[in-house]
Amino acid sequence: MAADSHRCTSVAAELEGTLLISGRLFPYFLLVALEAGGPLRAAALLAVYPLAALLGAAFSDDLPLLAMTFLSTAGLRAGDVAAVARATLPRFFLADLRGSAFRRLARHDAGERYVVTRLPRLLAEPFVREYLGADVRVVGTELRVVGRRFSGTVVSPGVAAGADRSLGALVAVLGRDRIIDVGLCTSGSAGDRKPAFLQVCQERRVVSTPEKAPATPLPRSEYPKPLVFHDGRLVCRPDPRACLAILLWLPLGVVLSVTRLLLGFLPHGAGLLLAAATGFRIRGDLGGATEPTAGRRGTLFACNHQTLMDPVILSTVLRRKVTAVTYSLSCFSELIAPIPTVRLTRDRGRDSRIMRSSLERGDLVVCPEGTTCREPYLLRFSPLFAEVAGEVTPTAVRAGGAMFHGSTVRGHKWLDSVFFLMNPAPWYEIRLLAPVATGGGASSHDVANGVQRVIGDELGFECTGLTRRDKYRMIAGHDGVDARSSSAS
Repeated sequence: MAADSHRCTSVAAELEGTLLISGRLFPYFLLVALEAGGPLRAAALLAVYPLAALLGAAFSDDLPLLAMTFLSTAGLRAGDVAAVARATLPRFFLADLRGSAFRRLARHDAGERYVVTRLPRLLAEPFVREYLGADVRVVGTELRVVGRRFSGTVVSPGVAAGADRSLGALVAVLGRDRIIDVGLCTSGSAGDRKPAFLQVCQERRVVSTPEKAPATPLPRSEYPKPLVFHDGRLVCRPDPRACLAILLWLPLGVVLSVTRLLLGFLPHGAGLLLAAATGFRIRGDLGGATEPTAGRRGTLFACNHQTLMDPVILSTVLRRKVTAVTYSLSCFSELIAPIPTVRLTRDRGRDSRIMRSSLERGDLVVCPEGTTCREPYLLRFSPLFAEVAGEVTPTAVRAGGAMFHGSTVRGHKWLDSVFFLMNPAPWYEIRLLAPVATGGGASSHDVANGVQRVIGDELGFECTGLTRRDKYRMIAGHDGVDARSSSAS
């Protein structure tokens, strides 16, 4: 096998159905329509897709692909679609990446590698270059651009759902006189539907035989690089049935979200019981937390950041008011917050005075990461919190839901809490850990790193040196301060 890999100078593989377990393209077009175009465009795509698929089965295999391409991209700015391809799609590609196909492709890293896809090249290329190899050439449909917006049509030759366009697209990249040494396919590809590009492959190798053993996705531990940041509202893969379920849930979800928001203004004991009655599960482990005593400064809680609701849930679990500090909060988020909030200014000296003053008045909660992280990683903790109190209480936080993420970068951040509470059964876990002293000669950076490690060990999360700036650069292409920052939360 090793000898074969060294002799091979070029290899090509189909993305959908070979590298990816599923050959269905609808979920990726739906994500583009929703994240770059909005819910109305996504609803239109969902409504038209069954008819396009039916007509495609009767007349032309190209029809569903062309219809999805048009509905999901027509009129959209090229930059918006590229941002979705970079920040949203890779998570779904990775979750569906076939382990056996990925390992086979990785063995040929010394030669030329090509990935052929029926998706627009713009949608697949960020994932392929980031996780399959920067040297891998992506052969896919080219979208026509008019001005700075997509027309929704494709440029010839492209790669269609049918037969020969994949061959034409690969030949256009290779040149007419060249052939590929190895073409990777599954037993299904080698049987009922043979991708046309295999005609220019000297040898075909089957990487999976589904009828003998079910395909298994690549384990997270084998990812070529960690998946730390991603964007988008949807948690689950948006296949047609999942999209229909979400659409039917939305009216009840909105009612539940408003109800759960209002419960936050009730006394804490009643709020907890009624929240549980709506399916919102909150679990708290207070450890050795004590009630505040008169004349004593408040407690400083440092927690990892899951959603905007972290301080609210902590207050509910403690059954007393805490003040939350934030760099920016929308007017709507301030309006619905049942606890006091204090704005910081990004001026270190001034922010230190603000936090000390807040601690004199009562308990204070800070999220030193400065932004949320959806995956099991902790971003670098800013050390400012370690300079304003003699003791800090590390607080481990976990939260989740089955339908919607409670955070976003490119979307409407003021709706983060609303979307999180729209989940059928959202959940929160709060664990207060042993207090950590900030004195003793240790620098504020050492204390911050120590608190990060304590929380990471408790949650089983990996500690990183990544920051809010890294997140925004990866997802949005800027440092986290843009025209919408004034309304960001």
